[in-house]
This record gives sequence, structure tokens and C-alpha cells, in this order.
Amino acid sequence: MRTVACDSSDSLAYTTLNKSVFHQSALASGLVTQGELDEAVELLHASSSKQGKPISDERLAKKLVALGRLNKWQAEQLRGGRTKFGLGPYHIIDSIGHGGMGQVYKAEHSIMGRVVAVKVLPQEKSTPESIASFTREIRTQAQLDHENLVRAYDAGHDRNVHFLVTEYVPGLDLRKLIRKQGRLSMRSAASIVTQAAKGLGYAHSRGLIHRDVKPGNLLVTPDGHTKVSDLGLAGYFSESEQTDARGGKVVGTPDYLAPEQITAPDRPTPVSDIYALGCTLYYAVTGKVPFPGGTAREKAHKHCQQLPIDPRRLNPDLSDEFVEVIADMMAKTPAERIPNTAAVIARLAPWVDGDAAALSSELQAPAAVPVAFDAPSQRRPVAPTPLGPPLISDTEPNFLVQPIDDPGQGESPSQMSLGTQPMAHGSSETLPLFPSDGRRIEWNPKVSELPILVKLLVVVGILFALGTLAVVAIYSALSP
Repeated sequence: MRTVACDSSDSLAYTTLNKSVFHQSALASGLVTQGELDEAVELLHASSSKQGKPISDERLAKKLVALGRLNKWQAEQLRGGRTKFGLGPYHIIDSIGHGGMGQVYKAEHSIMGRVVAVKVLPQEKSTPESIASFTREIRTQAQLDHENLVRAYDAGHDRNVHFLVTEYVPGLDLRKLIRKQGRLSMRSAASIVTQAAKGLGYAHSRGLIHRDVKPGNLLVTPDGHTKVSDLGLAGYFSESEQTDARGGKVVGTPDYLAPEQITAPDRPTPVSDIYALGCTLYYAVTGKVPFPGGTAREKAHKHCQQLPIDPRRLNPDLSDEFVEVIADMMAKTPAERIPNTAAVIARLAPWVDGDAAALSSELQAPAAVPVAFDAPSQRRPVAPTPLGPPLISDTEPNFLVQPIDDPGQGESPSQMSLGTQPMAHGSSETLPLFPSDGRRIEWNPKVSELPILVKLLVVVGILFALGTLAVVAIYSALSP
């Protein structure tokens, strides 16, 4: 790469970029023209004479972004030498995110001009098993058409790259929305979960369960419209339809797994989605997952055996009636849970406001009470105190009274750690938690976690044993 002296009095040097990777990639991609590059270089040349800064690929990329010729993602890709931004008839515009099965991009159809989302199976993951699972996801999503489910438009492959095209939903997923502005009001949370329940109810009516319901899979538009996305783990709960190679395996995201998904993964039912939707509702109004902290194995145990903190201790604005709905959605036993999505919708109806404009305003307004994320409290645990409204008898068995200062109450990073990959593939410590014959593996708590009475009994037992050994030793020494 050669340098040319500036005409300024300071004789600053700047880099001519006509041979750089960025310059060549930008032209080869067709995203910018030579004239647009020259314009950006000229503007940088003028400012460099004043600021004393050399022109580099990085500065040129930032200038093209500032001029609106590229977006940040495109600039980063060009700097890395990427020149191809097309998949079949679709032109890739930006990156949306990634899941367990692949990367998701924002794209535009080259002829129709329709903006879509394109989910791509990476070449390094294009094994026969992954391709079969991806194809199954495509065919599953193609069967569904509901206003609260992300619709599939197209699918195909470009050379060795397989992709699924779905509708593009502007806005944020519920997880990002809450991370941005904090917990939601009962009205907003009820509206979002009700819409999700409608979409899930339609899927259930077609014999499908989602199996990975979580905030990250609920897309919320700026006007408050909600769509359920990512049916990568969806499966039939009818035995005659069980063709999923992952059948019988524990799949999903640890923070939202129903107990029966862990204890009986070979018998999926729609109420498992209702439990996960209840966990999602809990997260929406508290900003916390039900069981923060710990490994996937520990979370699985807590979902089966422990109670989450009463959400009123994290959000005093919640009414007793609203908490009852969350508790009934998160009942440990499927038979005690709200039985179907229609019942969920009916239970949440008192908090659903039909005024879409008011809901949109609330979703875009800054949170009244900020919620801290990913930063566990540095304060020491304190004894339980009578914070918030008193518990009512109907909800006592469902939530745990615990001080909200307890360390580890920040949002769990495992919300996305396993994405939509089967848990058995995500971490060696997630399975086996329960043997295939149904026998429970006994939980082995740390000594520090044992009750005081148990500790005293252990100490007394040890002292008794030592005393007995001492008596025997003395008797043996004195005997002839």
C-alpha cells in the first residue's frame, strides 16, 4: 500500500486506498461506486489537513456509514474482505442476530423489493443431521399461518448454503426490550403474553408445540404487536406425528424449561409451552428469570423442586390476582397448571387494554423503575423482611419468600447460552439428570446448604462415634 503526501502545509501523509482490501471489496460487492468512494476520500482529505490524521480503511468505512452509503454491519464485512451479499434472489442488508441453528439476516428481494428475514444454516454446521433438522423446521413453519406467528415466505439453497425466508418483524424481542427499558407493567406484559398465547394456541391446534418459548422468541413491534418466532425446536405432540430425531431428548433453554420437559422429554404436551410462557410473563414484570444463577443442571433441578421468589418482592406494583395467574401458569404439576392457551387468554383478559396507541406509548416510554442486569449485587445477604404486600394463601405454595438483596438475582446469562440447541448437545452437565427408567438421581447439596438441625445431628453423631471408639480402646487396654 503506497502513501501520497497531502498538499497541506503540514505535509501529512494519507493512504491511497485503491489497493486495500476494503476498497476492492467495496467495489466488488456493488454496495458503493467509485464515485462514492472518491467523495468520501475527498471529504476525509479535507478534514485530515486540519486534524492531522491519516486516512485509513477504518476512517473511510466510518465516513461511508456517516454518509449513508453503508451501514455498520456492511462496513465491517467489507473490511473483512467479504464481497458476496446475495442468497439466490435476496440481497443481504444487515445482521439481525443468531440462534442455535444459524445466523439471521435482514434482506430484500431483488425484484419484489420486499424486506424479509433470512435464516442461514452455516456451512460449518451443514451436516446431514443439521440439514435434516433445518429442513424439518422449514416444513413445520410453512404449515402455520397466524398473525401472532412469524410467517415463512420462502426457502432454498445457494450453492451449499441452506436458508429459510420469513417475514421481517420490526422492533425488538421481549428480552432486548426489557433490557433496554426495564420491567413492564401488568397491562403491557398481559397484552404481549396474550398475543403470544394466541399464536401458540394456533400451533397447538395443528398438533405442534414450540418447546422453546422465551422472551428472546417473542418479537414486539413498536406499536405493540407480538409474534412468536423460532420454531426450530417445534415438535408434534401426537404419537403418530413423532418424526423428530430429537424426540425423547431434553431440548430448550434452561431458564424456561417445564419440569416435565426434564423428567419426561419423550412425552411432550402443550402445557409445557404454558409453563415457559408463565416464566416469560414472570420475566416481563420483574426483569428477572425465575431461577437466576447456576448451571443448566442446577436450573433444571430448581424447576423441578424449588419455588421462585414471589414476583411481588421484585415488583411491588403487581396485584395478587395477577400473581395468581403467573403461579397457575408455572405450576410444577401439569395437571394443576392452566390447561390451555384459551384459558391463559381468559385469565389475562382483565389486564389487556384494547387501546393500541396507549400500549405503544407505554412500550416506548422509559421505565419508571430501572432494573439492573448482568451485575449481581455486591451486598451481603440479609434476613427476610416483610417487604411488599402480604402473601395470600392461594399463592403461598407457588412462590418463595426470599430477600430481594440475595446475590445472583441479576438476569441469567443462560437465557441465550444454549439458544435453540438441544440441552444434551449444549453442556455435558445437563444430562443425565434423570435416568431413562425414571429413577431420580439424589441431589447432593453442599454441607453449607444443610439445615442447622441436620448439622447438629451430624456433629452429635460424630462425637458419639468418637466416644464409643475411645471407650473400646480403653477397655481393650485394661483387659488382661
